[in-house]
Amino acid sequence: MLQTSLATELELAFEKARALDAPLAERLQLIANTVRGLSTEFAEAVDRFVARLQDAGAGTGAPKPGEIMPDFLLPDENGHLVSLGEKLAEAPQVIVFHRGHWCPYCRLSICGLAEIQDEIEPAQIIAISAERTQFTKLLKTESGARFPLLTDVGFGYAVSLGLSIVVDDSMASLIAAAGWDVPRYQGVGGWVLPIPGVFVVGTDGRIIASHIDADYRRRMELADIVAAARAAA
Repeated sequence: MLQTSLATELELAFEKARALDAPLAERLQLIANTVRGLSTEFAEAVDRFVARLQDAGAGTGAPKPGEIMPDFLLPDENGHLVSLGEKLAEAPQVIVFHRGHWCPYCRLSICGLAEIQDEIEPAQIIAISAERTQFTKLLKTESGARFPLLTDVGFGYAVSLGLSIVVDDSMASLIAAAGWDVPRYQGVGGWVLPIPGVFVVGTDGRIIASHIDADYRRRMELADIVAAARAAA
């Protein structure tokens, strides 16, 4: 029952939220409200999970504004290797970590980024998850993104930034019961996810602005990304 209702109703909620002419936070809240209305058990489990992450200071060790963003070399949705150094030689970069195509909050976030990809020029966007390329392709097509969606193979880059978390068994069971096979999407065993985050990086490699939140239901507002990207440019 949980799988059927969540899968169906969240898809409807996603489409409704995507069509809203509203700030990203308001669209994300529509998804959160839908989850809570469908399953109090699921919503309360998420609340407890997020609270544990916050109590543990998850994500607080990530690079901060003023620091240099570590380089990476990761495959895009077509299997082509992309390096941060090469991208920074072109323009400032907005680097976005997300959980994957299965997460309605991340889907909305990526769709929102596609909406502003022209507004932030000459800055560019890079999205990173641990998902295999067949799933990053799906998300790129759905969102209309022209920016690369990279695969953080084995979570190496997220781990190096302090942005990886292990999902406990109870939360993993609920996610799986809702119909989301995260280990299959990532092509590895175990339940590890990135903490969603945004880093706006200047061409000198220095972080100008960032947003890290262990509560994956909250993201950096699109208007704030535009402002930071323009400042970087």
